[in-house]
Amino acid sequence: MPRMIYDYTKSVLERVSFDPILFCKELKKAIKNLLPYELEQLKKWLLSYTNTKPELRPYIEILS
Repeated sequence: MPRMIYDYTKSVLERVSFDPILFCKELKKAIKNLLPYELEQLKKWLLSYTNTKPELRPYIEILS
């Protein structure tokens, strides 16, 4: 079950990546819903994903 939440979170973040404000809002929701090890996985994924979207990179610091 938790894996499904993690995958869903990634999907949502990809869909809202056009808007940094919305992206930040969804990232904050993810922090509340994911387990600590899933947050680490999400952070690694986000570092890779935001290589092509540098405007989103500052929001990754929320996970720290």
